[in-house]
Amino acid sequence: MDILFMFLEERQVSRFLQMGSCVSVSRSRRSGEMISSSCFGFGSRRKKRTKKSFSEHVTTLQHLHSLPNRIYSNGKSRTSCIFTQQGRKGINQDAMVVWEDFISEDAIFCGVFDGHGPHGHLVARKVRDTLPLKLLSFLESYESRQNVSSSNCLNRKIKSDGSDLEKDEITEDKLGSLWREAFLRSYKAMDKELRSHPTLDCFCSGSTAVTIVKQGLNLFMGSIGDSRAILGSKDNSDSMVAVQLTVDLKPDLPREAERIKRCKGRVFALQDEPEVPRVWLPFDDAPGLAMARAFGDFCLKEYGVISIPECSHRLLTDRDQFIVLASDGVWDVLSNEEVVEIVSSAPTRSSAARILVNSAAREWKLKYPTSKMDDCAVVCLFLDGKMDSESDLEEQGISTVSHHASTAIESDDSQNPEPSLQRNFTVRSAEDSDHYSRIPIEVGGNGEIVTAEDQNWSGLEGVTRVNSLVQLPRFSEERMKV
Repeated sequence: MDILFMFLEERQVSRFLQMGSCVSVSRSRRSGEMISSSCFGFGSRRKKRTKKSFSEHVTTLQHLHSLPNRIYSNGKSRTSCIFTQQGRKGINQDAMVVWEDFISEDAIFCGVFDGHGPHGHLVARKVRDTLPLKLLSFLESYESRQNVSSSNCLNRKIKSDGSDLEKDEITEDKLGSLWREAFLRSYKAMDKELRSHPTLDCFCSGSTAVTIVKQGLNLFMGSIGDSRAILGSKDNSDSMVAVQLTVDLKPDLPREAERIKRCKGRVFALQDEPEVPRVWLPFDDAPGLAMARAFGDFCLKEYGVISIPECSHRLLTDRDQFIVLASDGVWDVLSNEEVVEIVSSAPTRSSAARILVNSAAREWKLKYPTSKMDDCAVVCLFLDGKMDSESDLEEQGISTVSHHASTAIESDDSQNPEPSLQRNFTVRSAEDSDHYSRIPIEVGGNGEIVTAEDQNWSGLEGVTRVNSLVQLPRFSEERMKV
């Protein structure tokens, strides 16, 4: 776990444990409780905790997978449930994580990561474990710098009268800007680490990422690829509605396609799957990546595929009930509205993620009986912070948080140190593409930017019936030297 020591030196850890001492107080609209938030976005701790020594904290970092407030295998936490199921294409390449008490007691990190390519499952797990630490590192560094220039913040008191509304708005703007920078820098550092990793080959392997941090009533989001986050909320008539929080970053989005073509990459769909636009090298019909942004996939990074996340900030309200993060194995067969209906009608909250994955599996069999079901991973975060009792959990047959279960799930690595090439929808081979006509993707000249509100972007309206092998692109010696 040497990677964990790169982020926090001894003096940094000491300051990190003291984060949140600089606080302001605002009134929560959900229950009238007092929500503490730091002047710079680091929420203070509501309850006084015993300060850990440096050695104790390092021990915790060394045993990341056994942290009691972090789950990454099928089960539940205080506020969420998560579930993943392997598809019919080989090893499960999806990964997920929920980390409660992330930077403070009112902060939660959630993420879903969908790997692709021959080493996609390893990339997804690497991102799952490392990306949150990159965020922590940036936030700790930022807090350290700000401590010098904000010594008076400890004595600042926010009054509860109307004159503070403008100050609150300024604080919200600052929070949004801070978290946007945190996501941008963390994603960049994550991709840089993958590129220089000594043993993990990410040349034609990669992963999506949809990540959120909920802190009080603030929701900060960053995502790349086609994994998606939605919000289940109540409208004025108390009916459940779906609000899409992220955009599926597919190659046929106008701004994505224009950037890829400007970088000499090619975007087109094959005749047998006209609904799946893919990214191809300029000189070879490979690898056929079905997304415009991803971690890894370095064979395409010079040709328009990027790892810069789309970032956004949203203030939650009393009407917002839960958030669902899922890989495209769910969104390929279920609409946003169907997902909200399934989660909201689950008999117990702890079973919601499992029931959603089971529903997606049934839809795959019904809608696409000749296709191999994709891997599915789901995180359901309930915004009121309440979950079922342990008895309800046992009745549903879902395991409680256990790092032993996670270890068992990931034991495939030791059994398959060199994973075989897996058939999948995300990457197409040159051999397959040679047998089918191309359908070019036209880019509008107006450079229109499509947002989540403009359209309910789906991974696939129909799913390709052709599964294909990943193939490494053929680079000549001349191109390698350029």
